Amino acid sequence: MSGASMLPLAVLAFRQPDLLAGYDSAQWNVLLRQCASANLQPRLYYLLQARGELERIPAPARRQLEWTRTVAERHSQAVHWEVAQIRRALAALDTPLILLKGAAYALAGLPPARGRLFSDIDILLPKDKLDDAEAALMLHGWASTHLDAYDQRYYREWMHELPPMEHVKRGTAIDVHHAILPPTAPVHPDPAQLRAAAQALPGQPGLYVLAPPDLVLHSATHLFFDGELDHGLRDLVDLDSLLRHYAGQPGFWAALQERAARLQLQRPLFYALRYTALLLHTPLPPQAQAGAMPGRPGALLLRLMDALYLRALLPAHASCGDRYTPAARFLLYIRANWLRMPPLLLARHLFHKAFLSPKDKDQSEQA
Repeated sequence: MSGASMLPLAVLAFRQPDLLAGYDSAQWNVLLRQCASANLQPRLYYLLQARGELERIPAPARRQLEWTRTVAERHSQAVHWEVAQIRRALAALDTPLILLKGAAYALAGLPPARGRLFSDIDILLPKDKLDDAEAALMLHGWASTHLDAYDQRYYREWMHELPPMEHVKRGTAIDVHHAILPPTAPVHPDPAQLRAAAQALPGQPGLYVLAPPDLVLHSATHLFFDGELDHGLRDLVDLDSLLRHYAGQPGFWAALQERAARLQLQRPLFYALRYTALLLHTPLPPQAQAGAMPGRPGALLLRLMDALYLRALLPAHASCGDRYTPAARFLLYIRANWLRMPPLLLARHLFHKAFLSPKDKDQSEQA
């Protein structure tokens, strides 16, 4: 798994983009399929555009990427418009509206935004504003998508967000967070510190994004606490882009290390730096590598995590896995749920989702 010859073309494309111009039609066919499974085709277009190499690739591949470019441009326009609607709906809350992940990259014009496709808009608000926010969003056409009584309780009591909401006319989705990890997780990054350090977006009153170190840490936390890794390579490419973008800012690496310690996020930071460097050759100064060491797990656990993540972070495509890949993805899914909830609560949750929720759904459909 460590040799370049064994890496999928989608990884090599972002790790060694100088190889792209030399690929033949068969390699481009595989590459596009891998990138599609990782939601990276538009990012690949912009990578080639920045390098001035679009005309050097086979015509069928270029046409496919130009079509994905059009999709990405429309997606970006839709995100900006949707954020404006959310800001209007929540204007009366009198609290900063902090954008997270894809929406934050898009509105702040950060490098990961170019060609990034995502399904919902994530925002961060104080916990005591959630009821007012939910009521305001409902008045403007958003409604909860999880109507099952158990799911409602699951989100409202144990999770770090409201049940996901979807606009009844536009079908757009929004996740309203009050923290970046559930209160039942083993670490508790203080959302008040995240909000206090958030930075206003110039020319966009009321809109904020997390401070640069917190943007990186949230991206790392989302990736390495989550069990859904179908788009794991896309999220790793996000981290690579953020790290390269902020690396030149004076004091960035020291601030990143300090924030990771303060927010109890040293472990996901370690994994973020390790796997961006291993898979994408993200340039990390010695200071960054030394600063990540407090989050390093023990030798045996690290070997296990390498075996799992160096498989699960690859595109979910048949050409990218081996016979151990399904097991790696399953074990990381179990790990993510284990990190979200203590054992008894997790067992109860899994039992309910496996046996009671399907029965309730059948009874509801019959009624």
